Amino acid sequence: MVKTSSTQKSKSQRAKRTTKKVDAVVARPIIPITPNTPYGECSERLSAFGGLLALVKFLELIGFEELFAQHYVRPKREPKLGSYRMVAGILMLLFIGFQRLGHFAYVRMDPILCGILRVATLPAVSTFWRYLRSMAQAQSKALIGLSGAVRAKVWALCQLKYRSIHIDIDTTTTTVYGHIEGGRMGHGGHKGLRPVLCFINETREYLCGSQRQGTTITNQEMVEQIRQFPSLLPKQVKKVQVRADGEFIGYHGIEACEEAGYTYIIGNRRCTPVFKKSGWYRHGEYDYNETRYQPHEWPQARRFVVMRLRKEQAVERQLSLPIHDNYTYRVFVTNETQKPHLVIGEYDGRAAVEPLIGEAQREGVLAIASKKFETHHAFFQVVMLAYNIWRWMKLLAGHQQQGETAGIAPAPRVSVLPEHTIRIARLKMLFVAAKLCIHSNRGQIYYSIHDARAAGLIDFMKYLDKRRAERLDELRHLAA
Repeated sequence: MVKTSSTQKSKSQRAKRTTKKVDAVVARPIIPITPNTPYGECSERLSAFGGLLALVKFLELIGFEELFAQHYVRPKREPKLGSYRMVAGILMLLFIGFQRLGHFAYVRMDPILCGILRVATLPAVSTFWRYLRSMAQAQSKALIGLSGAVRAKVWALCQLKYRSIHIDIDTTTTTVYGHIEGGRMGHGGHKGLRPVLCFINETREYLCGSQRQGTTITNQEMVEQIRQFPSLLPKQVKKVQVRADGEFIGYHGIEACEEAGYTYIIGNRRCTPVFKKSGWYRHGEYDYNETRYQPHEWPQARRFVVMRLRKEQAVERQLSLPIHDNYTYRVFVTNETQKPHLVIGEYDGRAAVEPLIGEAQREGVLAIASKKFETHHAFFQVVMLAYNIWRWMKLLAGHQQQGETAGIAPAPRVSVLPEHTIRIARLKMLFVAAKLCIHSNRGQIYYSIHDARAAGLIDFMKYLDKRRAERLDELRHLAA
């Protein structure tokens, strides 16, 4: 592969910067820190969240403020800062890693955060809390639509060309105490809320979902989620496979998948199909079978596939399923036409949704923002939008790395994501110390050459600047 001169020049500049940094690190003196080390204050404007500048560049690149104006439904309460800066402030708080609005108290004076929101000091916590209390389900739906519009932009920027994707659906439980609206006794005998989440397996993005009461999801609620998919997916996606566990089985949900042209594999918890003895076959260590069966109150029969495991095999796989005649059965309803072992193998790929839900929980999905259910409903979508922003930035960072490896602008059909969690991404891309200075009446941010992460962050921001310049050229060309 022949590399372009611009690529060689870029690598040469990066090598020189690395050499300069190494020389500085080698030359720097050792400064011992002891209990007697003097300390004090300085007049410098310092921030622990230097990576927020990369976030600002990313949001400008995708035209986030314009998309927000197009999709967001403003609540009746209009604060002095405006809805955009209020929502952006809450997103920044979640992006940093805090989960409760009360944590604004710890970052009220951060110079970068204040500069982004264009204020000398962030408003009091109660200002953000009152705005959140004014949000309801109309704002929740608007934020889902906003997320879909941003997704289309990011996929285009990263040149993602998925034509077939898997959507994994699951629920989680938020335990609540006291008089919280929507709290119900559910799984495990605890009072709580039970949100549903839908993820795109290929990119690990949150597609849609909803905060819910703490009861088992109904078939109608699943239908509502499935009917949102077409408007939230980029247009190049032609084939969708829906995967869900036995909590979601029901005829109306299956019918919604078929009406949308989706394939599905859904675990069975309620139906009791009968399989012919002559239909069993062995593949690998397990036995498989299939049948067409019409459950009670279903107007038509559907295809059911089964995997049979011996008792000791079920223990090895840590499956908590009922045992009959020393066998455990995993049963699924599907409209896939492949052999049963291939269908169940496809379903097993759904296991990746569990760590995604765990990560969403750590990002704030389990936080109780208010007693009002409507407020929870809106806060849930704000949390998941912040989660998606991290996913999209990682997608773009992965695209940058692929371009550096290939030496040219890549056009991959799929993207290789950096294999680390959002918590690790914060350490690498966000928690980089920065100094904010004013020169020629303009703010400037500097990073230490002694921080090993600074060079990577600066490279990523240069990449974002290049893409922003390309976007401006496109807008000028369209305007002309």
